[in-house]
Amino acid sequence: MTIRLNVNGKQNTIDCQAGEMLTEVLRRAGYLEVKKGCDTGNCGACTVLVDGKPVLSCSYLAARAEGREITTIQGLAEEARAFARFLTAEGADQCGFCAPGFALTVLSMKKELHNPDEAEIRHYLAGNLCRCSGYEGQIRAIKKYLEAEHA
Repeated sequence: MTIRLNVNGKQNTIDCQAGEMLTEVLRRAGYLEVKKGCDTGNCGACTVLVDGKPVLSCSYLAARAEGREITTIQGLAEEARAFARFLTAEGADQCGFCAPGFALTVLSMKKELHNPDEAEIRHYLAGNLCRCSGYEGQIRAIKKYLEAEHA
């Protein structure tokens, strides 16, 4: 089957198999910034935005994305770099494997939640796993980033 996807503002016509997940389709189309992690919808490494909302692309049927707006980390590179400066300042930038999915989730949260408290931040980030950290530096970075963005 052939599907039409708008990825990072660019129209794509992509072949996919019935039952194929969005991660595979995007990577085959050259969007290698979409990470393959657990392939079970548990780690968040494969997160992309579908119509502005974070989605675990390894458990999202590619056919469901037909005609939707898909955003990878490359589509929000400038905003992601701004957030990355806060992560670096807090010493929360580790190996970077989880960073694209994590950053997309944070950028989505920034648009969806106004002035979230720590419990809301942690709830929104549930499902974004990082093997390198204990999340404290990341939480500090997120709080400072959101404060700076709302100032």
